[in-house]
Amino acid sequence: MQPKRILLIVGGGIAAYKACELVRLIRKNGGEVTCVLTEGGAHFVTAMTLAALSENPVHTTLWDLKNEVEMGHIQLSRQADLVVVCPATADLMAKMAAGIADDLATTLLLATDKPVMAVPAMNVRMWQHAATQRNVATLRASGVTVLDPDEGAMACGEYGPGRLPEPEAIWNAIARSGTAQTGPLSGKHILITAGPTHEPIDPVRYIANRSSGKQGFAISAAAALAGARVTLIAGPVSLATPPGVARINVETARQMAAAVDAALPADVAVMVAAVADWRAADAAPQKLKKDGTGQIPPLHLAENPDILATLARAANRPPLVIGFAAETENIIAHAQAKLARKGADWIVANDVSGDVMGGASNTVHIVTAAGVESLPEMPKDAVATALVQRIADALR
Repeated sequence: MQPKRILLIVGGGIAAYKACELVRLIRKNGGEVTCVLTEGGAHFVTAMTLAALSENPVHTTLWDLKNEVEMGHIQLSRQADLVVVCPATADLMAKMAAGIADDLATTLLLATDKPVMAVPAMNVRMWQHAATQRNVATLRASGVTVLDPDEGAMACGEYGPGRLPEPEAIWNAIARSGTAQTGPLSGKHILITAGPTHEPIDPVRYIANRSSGKQGFAISAAAALAGARVTLIAGPVSLATPPGVARINVETARQMAAAVDAALPADVAVMVAAVADWRAADAAPQKLKKDGTGQIPPLHLAENPDILATLARAANRPPLVIGFAAETENIIAHAQAKLARKGADWIVANDVSGDVMGGASNTVHIVTAAGVESLPEMPKDAVATALVQRIADALR
């Protein structure tokens, strides 16, 4: 059910280089790509590069007499299963919203009768400008899928939303656009927690950990891609919501516990979040100040609810409950003890003594009553895909 024929329009932005990796991913997953390179895009990537990666001719101009004898731009616009604009600059989206057709790319977009996906990339101020937001709203109201940009540091030196999502995330959105809720997890409700929790000490300070949320968000994306209805309960992280995922934002462990309970029933619960074990027993209503004596104010801690153990013992317990264990030593032994203590069906253990928290890769061990399966180090998206495949097998 994934789109097999992609018409990729490469806009003129510094993020255009990521379109090359996107072409490679589409081909790797069995798709066919035909590229349209805009005049601006050609300042960042070459037609030769895109042609070599796609193994198809690259189209750059409306005024190709050989093709236009056969109305080539009309054929291009309608032979694809999906038209993807990546990167979609502010200028290109403005033209799309206004129906302007002044080059090959915009003419194709106006002539197509196929689904269109735009992947924005631009300066944070341009993305947040009222005109751009109006154009995004117009495009979405017209049926165009407009992905949310990532947040982070930009080539211009500013920070904020506007970065092009990573190619793997774009590919997941492309594949998701053609699944129509079909797949090995079709009809299943998957509940996932991700990220840290922040437990306030006072209005300024809090207790937390270094969880980035990347692994939980990757699992959410993979589960949605497999056809599941996904509820993602996310702690405070700056990550874009994966396509097709219903997201609930929380801050504290108690808020997360309440959200998990409210999201039931579910067929599977995957508790990836790194929940703070303790909170300040009495959070100060005002910022705590030094008093000049060198005395440190006492910090009295209270234990937070054990979300995994409570869920595993609940009357409406999901048939498959999966917990995560972030360990720094005796990884498998600690995971086996946690499996018995918490009452979960699986514990997915990983060694976080290095740069796993916040990093792009992970090495996990799936611990069950039947034994231990150790997966090699791989990108977190690949770990997510492997776990979702095993979840689908377990439900069957």
